[in-house]
Amino acid sequence: MGYTFTNESYHILINQAGGLELLVNELNPSQIIVLVDENTENFCLHYLISELHRPFKTISIRSGEANKNIDTCKFVWSSLIKFKADRKTLLINLGGGVIGDLGGFCAGTYMRGIDFIQMPTTLLSQVDASVGGKLGVDFDGFKNMVGLFQNPKAVIINTDFLKSLPYKELLSGYAELLKHGLIASQTVWEELSSVEDITTLDFDRVVHDSVMIKKTVTEEDPTEKGLRKILNFGHTIGHAVETLSFETDRPLLHGEAIAIGMIMESHLSLQKGYISDEEYQNIKAAIIKLYGNKAKSLPTIEQITEIMLLDKKNNNGIIQFSLLNQIGQGNFNQEVDQVALQAALTDYIQ
Repeated sequence: MGYTFTNESYHILINQAGGLELLVNELNPSQIIVLVDENTENFCLHYLISELHRPFKTISIRSGEANKNIDTCKFVWSSLIKFKADRKTLLINLGGGVIGDLGGFCAGTYMRGIDFIQMPTTLLSQVDASVGGKLGVDFDGFKNMVGLFQNPKAVIINTDFLKSLPYKELLSGYAELLKHGLIASQTVWEELSSVEDITTLDFDRVVHDSVMIKKTVTEEDPTEKGLRKILNFGHTIGHAVETLSFETDRPLLHGEAIAIGMIMESHLSLQKGYISDEEYQNIKAAIIKLYGNKAKSLPTIEQITEIMLLDKKNNNGIIQFSLLNQIGQGNFNQEVDQVALQAALTDYIQ
């Protein structure tokens, strides 16, 4: 079963055969260029070839967060120029979060903006990065420091792509599903946190439910002035831990870092009296059951704080957190002191 629904300015298609060709025919671009990495070129491009009965050119970049930077953007922009891309060119971003974020950013800035379609191939990008129009690249070692808000013409999701993912990558994306449950649906949280083997899930339905949560939040607050900030739950600490892990011999996947962030930020919610100890222990146990305890990967609170001070949600140098009012309901613009942060870290590593 497939799903089609429309955001305020673009379509989201899940497992809809023929949807790509219909959309491209409607857009009638002057040419089509597909951005891939070595993985999606090998494992996913055949799907696009079978669905899209038009010629296209490809730009291939190296996979991985380490390549989500301005140098890679320069390569993409130069390739667009080499292909004589004009303002009627369509860029299709076929890949995970790096491809979607970077490709969308390049499309949004090339000639002041060309059309693009997001075709996410990982669980993480299908339920998070591809929806909501947030685009950007890392800069000077800080995640997503340079970017913009711009919606694609469509997000086209095929959950069959998930079959080619290593289990560790699937689990990394699963952290975002858990986050959506914690901030917006107790029912979703209870279902997903109790799963013994995530590979047995009906990803057609699960992806749809998670995309709907993000769609609802981002439509109400497209440029992250208020409610959309709840989607950052687990990410203030998680992004800092992820960034610092790149400097070690134990780099964390995004979902692994966000799992740590969700536990620690749940503890901050507990300290503020928003959630009960029972709720906190429920969250902590469920996440550690899936991701293990990564205490050996954690930096000091001082190091984490130094990175968090550049978080985009901050106000006048004060770190702003998105926490939980309860399981299934998030909040935002929460100030937390260093003592509380240390307590959250101490509890995690015990």
